Amino acid sequence: MPASSLPVIRIAILGCGNVGAALVELLLDPAGADDLATRAGARLEIVGVAVSDASKPRPSAPHLAQELLTEDAAALVGRDDVDLVVELMGGLEPAGSLISSALSRGIPVVTGNKALLADRGLELGDLAAAHGTDLGFEAAVGGVVPVIRTLRESFAGEQITRVMGIVNGTTNFILSTMAERGSSYGEVLAEAQALGYAEADPTADVEGFDAAAKAAILARLAFGCPVPLDAVHREGITSVRDVDVAFARHLGFAVKLLAIAERVGDGEISARVHPTMVSIDHPLAAVGGAFNAVFIEGEASGPVMLYGQGAGGKPTASAVLGDIIDAARRRLSGTSAPTPISTMDRVPVGLDELRSAFYLSIDVADRPGVLAAVATAFGDNRISIRSMEQVGLGDEARLIFLTHAATERDMAATLAALDTVDAVDSVGGVLRVIGSDEEGF
Repeated sequence: MPASSLPVIRIAILGCGNVGAALVELLLDPAGADDLATRAGARLEIVGVAVSDASKPRPSAPHLAQELLTEDAAALVGRDDVDLVVELMGGLEPAGSLISSALSRGIPVVTGNKALLADRGLELGDLAAAHGTDLGFEAAVGGVVPVIRTLRESFAGEQITRVMGIVNGTTNFILSTMAERGSSYGEVLAEAQALGYAEADPTADVEGFDAAAKAAILARLAFGCPVPLDAVHREGITSVRDVDVAFARHLGFAVKLLAIAERVGDGEISARVHPTMVSIDHPLAAVGGAFNAVFIEGEASGPVMLYGQGAGGKPTASAVLGDIIDAARRRLSGTSAPTPISTMDRVPVGLDELRSAFYLSIDVADRPGVLAAVATAFGDNRISIRSMEQVGLGDEARLIFLTHAATERDMAATLAALDTVDAVDSVGGVLRVIGSDEEGF
C-alpha cells in the first residue's frame, strides 16, 4: 500500500530539548517519511510541540514549523485530534499529570522520563492497563540499548537472578578516560562538560541519582515488584581517585559505576548503585566511553549482555521512535502492550547482609607493627585478606588489599576499627569487586 494512502497517527510532543529536537528531525525528515510510514502502518504526523519558550530559535530542528510550537502543554495533550503523546520534558511535574491525563483518555504515551518512572512507574502502568492503552519507556534506561523490551517481552518467562550494568554514559566516559590517561576525576569531568557529555551541573550523573532511578526501573521489571527510589542504595563517583583507578588496572580490573538489581533470598531483592571494580575478563569491563551495557542473568538463559550508545540526542530519540512505531501499530489494531507482571511478593533489603569482595587502599606510616595492627582490624571483624601490596615508603606508604567475600556490615566495622589505628593516616579508597573467584555477588 502506498504510504500516501495509509492512515495517520497524530503525535503531540512534550519537550524539544536535546532528545526532543532529534526526534522531531527523525519524524520530519522527508527522506525517511515513507519508510517510517510503512514500518508503522501509518503516516506519523506531528500536530504540536510543547516548549517553555516558543520564541526561542531552534537550529537543531530546522524542519520544525513555528506554528507547531505551543507553550500550553495541557491544551496540546487535551486536543481531540491527538492519537499519541510523547513526553520528553523530564521531571516529576507537570510531566506526571500530563501523562496521567493522556492515559486516562486511552491515549498511548511514550516517555524517556526515568525519574518519573522510578517514582510512579507502577501507578502509571496500571493506569495505562486500566484504559487499554500503552506506556512505552524504552528510552528511560540505556538509551538505544533495548533493555526494557527485553525484560518485558523476551524474558517474560525467565526467572531472572540478576540485572546489572553501566547505565550512565557520563560516568562511564569519566571513569574510562581516567583509566586510559591516568587523569584525575576533576580534569576528566571538565573535559566531559566541554564535549557535552556532562551537564554544567553534573550532580544527577556523578552522584548516581540518574543510575539509581534506572536501577529502580530495572528491579521492578526484572522481579515484578515495586522498588521505591529511596530503597536503592546510591553511591556516585566523586570520591573515586585516579590512584585507585590506576591500581585497579594494575590488578586486572576496571572501575565502573554499576546499577545492580538481584535476588538475594526468598522474597528479597537488592537494588543499588556504586562504583565497582570489574574483572578485566568480564564483558562489562570492556565497555568504554559513553556507551552503556546491561548484563542479564537468568536461571535458564544464563548470561545475556545488551550493548550500545547510552547517551546523546539521536540514539535516545531512536529508542523513542521505536516505541512510537510499536504504539502506532497497536493503536491501529486496537491492542495494547502486555502489562509488566507485578507479583508484589518481594521486598527490597538494605546492604548490611550482602556479600562482596572488597578493594581497600590505606595510607599508613611505614613503621614496625603497622601491618600487624591493620591485619588485626581485619581479623577481628571477620574479613579475610586475599592479597596485599605495599606502594611507597616512609610517610607516603600505602597498603593495597583485596579481600575474600565478606558482608557489608563486617566491612563497615573494619573501616571503623581502622580509624582507631594510630599508624593509619586514612582509608583512601574502598571499592566492591566483581569477577574475582570469590566476588560474593
